[in-house]
Amino acid sequence: MMFQVVASKVSSRRFGLAVASCVGGGVGYHVYSNEGNQTALLQLQSVRAVNEHLSLVFPTMEALLRAGRLAKTAATMAVDYQLYFMTKKHPDSFLSKMYSSEEECERQKAERLIYKLQEELDQAQAAYVEGSNDDDSANKETINDDNTAEQNNDTKSKNAKQHMLSIANQLADAEDVYDKSGNSSSVHERNANRLLQLFRANAGVYIKVGQHLANLDLLLPQEYLTRLSSLFDDAPVSSYEDVCTVVKEDLGSCPHELFDDFSRDPIASASLAQVHTARCKETGRKLAIKIQHKGLRETSKGDLFAVTAVVRIAENLFDEFNLGWICDEMTPQLPKELDFTNEGNNAEAASAHLQKTGLDCVVPHVLWRSTTGEQCLTSERVLTMEFESGFPATDVERIDSIGICRRETAKLISSVFNAQIFENGLVHCDPHQSNVLLREHPKKKGKPQIVLVDHGLYKRLDPEFQESYARLWTGIVMADISAIKGACESLGVDKMYPLLAAMLTSRPFDEVIERSQTGSLDASPASGGGDKAVIKLYAQRYLKEIIDMLDIVPRQMLLIFKMNDCLRHVDYALGSPSNNLVIAGKYASKRVLDSDISHPKGTMLGFFKSWIQYANVLFRINSYEMWHWLSNLNLL
Repeated sequence: MMFQVVASKVSSRRFGLAVASCVGGGVGYHVYSNEGNQTALLQLQSVRAVNEHLSLVFPTMEALLRAGRLAKTAATMAVDYQLYFMTKKHPDSFLSKMYSSEEECERQKAERLIYKLQEELDQAQAAYVEGSNDDDSANKETINDDNTAEQNNDTKSKNAKQHMLSIANQLADAEDVYDKSGNSSSVHERNANRLLQLFRANAGVYIKVGQHLANLDLLLPQEYLTRLSSLFDDAPVSSYEDVCTVVKEDLGSCPHELFDDFSRDPIASASLAQVHTARCKETGRKLAIKIQHKGLRETSKGDLFAVTAVVRIAENLFDEFNLGWICDEMTPQLPKELDFTNEGNNAEAASAHLQKTGLDCVVPHVLWRSTTGEQCLTSERVLTMEFESGFPATDVERIDSIGICRRETAKLISSVFNAQIFENGLVHCDPHQSNVLLREHPKKKGKPQIVLVDHGLYKRLDPEFQESYARLWTGIVMADISAIKGACESLGVDKMYPLLAAMLTSRPFDEVIERSQTGSLDASPASGGGDKAVIKLYAQRYLKEIIDMLDIVPRQMLLIFKMNDCLRHVDYALGSPSNNLVIAGKYASKRVLDSDISHPKGTMLGFFKSWIQYANVLFRINSYEMWHWLSNLNLL
């Protein structure tokens, strides 16, 4: 008989029992009928509506609580920094004496010395770069007519660089003494701790933001980098009950019903999810099951809105605070990361590409359904994969203990990601130390093999962007300043091309200028930490321009910056044994060649010229690598 909806027949008592059953048990609904011609369909719908509303109450309240913590922390930090800058501007004022302790006064004296050296380095950098640019543009025209003038200019340029590096080394030494004395900028220390406590308390999206900030070593003070880097290994852990709830809601059954030997405790936990191990019921194969933290999907939009609102307010209040691009980057990407079916598709695409490259990199195989096809094993919040063992690629002690070469490891990691950028165009943009795992190759003793995990944050690069980016890297490798300028212009960057090149390579642009004069792939490094001081001061000097440039460059470049930041951290942990300039140059120059050859308006002469340019790049790179290999052989 046809079910009918009759509101008057739904008793309040039965409706109350239905709601109690729904809320208390959380499973199923009671259906009542009277004499076979009426049903409590309205009751069922009402119960579902009430249940949906109730399910949003606690997430909404929690999101508001997190937003309140965020607003309180932001206000406290703003007041602290305002007082700090006021005392710096008026060191003899009554407020300054009240605000600054004796320890703070001593700290400020040391900071003033460092600030003085920074100003001197700033001036020396400007003199060197401007002088080198003048030499490059003007002197080449008279090089054949006046060799003496060329020699004088070379001497002047070398003296300018030596002066710059001398000040850079003094600055590095002063900062080293300052750090070893236990001093730190107390205002940065306090606010970094406040921010860390906020991210830990709010978890979820906030930890994701904190991890991103921890990689911005060119923009943030060291205190923030040190404190926030702990978020990579200090993620929240969901209870076993919450894990079971998510799995049952998404897959229809509890974990122990779907898998054998499901681990109650996770083997890893991150900002968005945690990973448990299990065994496949049909094959007995070991599995890794990634399960999203309960409630995160429902609250993520509110959390992102709260973070964005506070950042926008801070941008309006403080001219120096311009980090809204972080929110602009995360807002469209986070929903994709929260959909594990999207991550599964990314993993399969990455695996197919890496198999073509022949690089020793493994991507865990995704299990979408059981072997019989009857049971779904992967959903928006549950991702089932074959288990692949490995340890963090930054675990240097373990790398050395099993006899894997650090240089080969770094070269392999760099090759994997440069192949994604310049060949495939589908790029893993979150390669921090917990996502790039390492193990000894099962068939090649003593050789490294990479296990690449967490494929939620990917970016598909446009072919036009790929080409411009490849031409930029090729120009950097060949120290062709005109090519660098042209590539940067195609990316929307005009006068700030030296800064963009420096940000991508994490090296001072004056190295490119020096290599353009020597024709080498190596530039003479500074000693005693001078290079680091030079790069850091470039970032401080052009901080506003960096932020402005991040608003100019294509949105794709933001995730590329994030990927470069992550890779640089991995490379530094390995002792910086990889020359990423060389590896990126190989893949970038091949991409440029492919673009030139496939150009519909190309001519035979143009094709021949492109091949010659590509051969020139490869010759210089192979000669450089051969020279290094022979040098290492002689050392042995």
